[in-house]
Amino acid sequence: MRLLFLLFFATYSLFALEYTLADSSIANGKTTFIIFQKEQGVVYDRVAHADRAYKIFEHPLDKTKMYALIPMSYDQMPSKEKLRLHYKKNEAAFSEDMFVVVKDGKYAKEQIQVTKSKVNPTSEAVKKRISQEYDEAMRIYGTVNKESYIKSAFIAPMQSVITSDFGKARVYNDSLKGYHGGTDYRAAVGTTIVASNDGVVALVADRFYSGGTVLVDHGQGIYTCYFHMSRFDVKKGQKIKKSQQLGLSGASGRVSGPHLHFAVRINKIQVDPLQFIELINNKILKEI
Repeated sequence: MRLLFLLFFATYSLFALEYTLADSSIANGKTTFIIFQKEQGVVYDRVAHADRAYKIFEHPLDKTKMYALIPMSYDQMPSKEKLRLHYKKNEAAFSEDMFVVVKDGKYAKEQIQVTKSKVNPTSEAVKKRISQEYDEAMRIYGTVNKESYIKSAFIAPMQSVITSDFGKARVYNDSLKGYHGGTDYRAAVGTTIVASNDGVVALVADRFYSGGTVLVDHGQGIYTCYFHMSRFDVKKGQKIKKSQQLGLSGASGRVSGPHLHFAVRINKIQVDPLQFIELINNKILKEI
């Protein structure tokens, strides 16, 4: 991994309740997590942050524990953020607050030149298509299956040079501004793309911006995304295994050249995919 991530654990005890916040300080666009010890009479529900709520699931390895992933939006400003734990003890509802400091990720900037029609589309039909594709994607990312399909550590979707990191502030054709929501891998047209982990294919489609697109649901609100593909080898609803071929890379959608754009969504929120993989592999799935 190109990205090193250090976790500073803080353990809390409330009555008989014990939980561990993995990191008390993270950058915008990154992910952290909380581990909860199962206790008799305690039912963990969710962790709330601002207007969002993250479900608490059974730990994939240790059946005596529960866990919740906490993704921090790229748009989150530096601040001290409250995380509110909701749970029940002997049928009575309780809540408890913990805090995480969000720091500036200090992401780099880059200029991108793409086809003019992909920068500011003027056609009403194209605008409608873009809106429909966005709404469809958000419905998918917002679908949280309680079951986890993950049985082993995540892998990269291909072995190649990374050409653009997550979070870079982007200026398209000297006008449109945005940020890079994933990690780009150098890939000539026709390079094999594999699934980062077990899951179910949630979408196979040709989209305006992301071109040939495959979305994989790994359960518990975790999705991996594969963009700009030239060929699909899987179908929507298909159960897949880690390292299974999803298709081939291409130059479809809004691109400056052929490559694979790899992204991760957690409960709709776009996060740094490499930091997420390092985090979940080394701190949650480390014993698999």
